[in-house]
Amino acid sequence: MYEAELNEHRKSQLDWPLLVATVGLLVIGTAFVFSATNIRESEWNAAWYQQSWLRQVFWGVVGVTAAGVICLVDYIVLARWSMVLYWLIVISLAVVFLFPPVNGARRWMNLGGFTLQPSEFAKIAVILVQANYLSRPMEELRMGEVFWKSVGLSALPFIMILGEPDLGSSLVLIPVTLGMMFVAGVPKRYLGKVFGGIGLVAVLCVAAVFFSPPSIKTKLANSYQGQRLLTYFGRDFAPRNATPEERQQWKKLQSDKALNVQQSLISVGSGGLWGKGWRQGTQYALGFLPRLGAHNDFIFSVIGEEEGFVGSLMVLGLYTVLLFSGIKTASQSRDRLGKLMAIGVVMLFFTHVFINIGMNIRLMPVTGIPLPLLSYGGSSVVCSLIAIGILLNIHIHRRAY
Repeated sequence: MYEAELNEHRKSQLDWPLLVATVGLLVIGTAFVFSATNIRESEWNAAWYQQSWLRQVFWGVVGVTAAGVICLVDYIVLARWSMVLYWLIVISLAVVFLFPPVNGARRWMNLGGFTLQPSEFAKIAVILVQANYLSRPMEELRMGEVFWKSVGLSALPFIMILGEPDLGSSLVLIPVTLGMMFVAGVPKRYLGKVFGGIGLVAVLCVAAVFFSPPSIKTKLANSYQGQRLLTYFGRDFAPRNATPEERQQWKKLQSDKALNVQQSLISVGSGGLWGKGWRQGTQYALGFLPRLGAHNDFIFSVIGEEEGFVGSLMVLGLYTVLLFSGIKTASQSRDRLGKLMAIGVVMLFFTHVFINIGMNIRLMPVTGIPLPLLSYGGSSVVCSLIAIGILLNIHIHRRAY
């Protein structure tokens, strides 16, 4: 009797390291969104309820509420409804093209008082539907038809998000899907084909940057993603036959495209060991970091400048706790379904953190994906907290031994 009660008590316990890391990241994110936006005149003149940091708090409350609701429902029920959620998200990814573009991209749905970014919710939908699909018997996973259907489940939102265009969010689906397939036990010969295809595309992209003829290079220099690749590899935008005047124009464009990453590196480096202090950063205050991006994609640079190496290390430490809590939850899951869900969430957070921080320190090309729980953005914060709720759900219903 006592043993049964003890097991029941263990099952009801929350994952406190995960909760502490989540709260810590939310508090840090809100503090530095305030720091990065409070210097703008538009923020001073805005009503209190339109302040960016308060909106971040509001979406944090919405996300925590959503995570709490998810914890009340067994994740098996979530899996049963995963296909319905998946197709609702696919429909929303189609509807987003009906809205006018913002900065040349159709990523957001304007719903009056707020905007919604369906691509963020698509990541959660893919995790749930893939976990449900891949938790079938091992014998079925060896069938080619099952494998290619799994690929198709991720390929459809990948293509739709890529068309917005939002390369960063679409690329996140690749490691999430492959990580879940690997843990599920999909045969290596199938995974090898996918890795081979991805590798071939990567080689072709690099070859296009370094060895393409002038006509292809000009097309790259005139495309949004091509400019990012040329900037990352330090290649000249100007074609060989460009006149001195044209070359000067291309050089200015290349300098503008490289400015954000250069200033981000300066921000991180200028923070030194202890940083300049909260709200004492100059890179974004003087406009060197983009005013519209300092609290979004480049929030890590703001933290690096103001809190230095120690503050940056603290942020990385909190993410490490979050990721290892997810891995521990996956190992303790009572079934393959829970394990796959947890691994999907871990891969989601790891990919976001690796790409965003790598982008801030020039290890990765600029792709424009948020840093979970830190970057400003309602859809990103809510979806990150929903993912945390899924981990907590699996932890609550874990094995009792």
